[in-house]
Amino acid sequence: MLSINQAFPNFQLKNQDGQTRTLKDYAGKWLVLYFYPKDDTPGCTIQGKSFTSNKEEFDKHGVTVVGVSKDDVASHKNFCNKFSFTIELLSDPQAELMKAAGLSQGNWMGVPFWERTTFLIDPKGIIRKTYEKVKPEGHEAVLLKDIKELHMTTGTCSY
Repeated sequence: MLSINQAFPNFQLKNQDGQTRTLKDYAGKWLVLYFYPKDDTPGCTIQGKSFTSNKEEFDKHGVTVVGVSKDDVASHKNFCNKFSFTIELLSDPQAELMKAAGLSQGNWMGVPFWERTTFLIDPKGIIRKTYEKVKPEGHEAVLLKDIKELHMTTGTCSY
């Protein structure tokens, strides 16, 4: 898996609205890039709702939150609409970015899935923190705490 102080690989993926996004689209801001197994499942719904309900706090710290899964654009659109998500979701149907980031795979009842993983990426595209086998409950609070600490130590405080 990619590690701290490495540049995050560039990507070209479509969001829930069918718009193509690349890493450069997020340059100049902190980026929480979280990978999750599947749209409209309990843990993934908890995570999406948590990020949406805390979006103002992330915005206050100059952080964009973006989710990634193998689900297609239509699935992401439905997921966002169903739960009124205000975060962006990217579709990685061939798991190209997941592989490039070195995510590990798990297995649940014989069904393989990509492990829930989050990267905290600085405004220059450098990984500042990684989170593996993330538990959806409370993950946003951990991220916000770490973001505040990183802002203080890097001098990139935006508030």
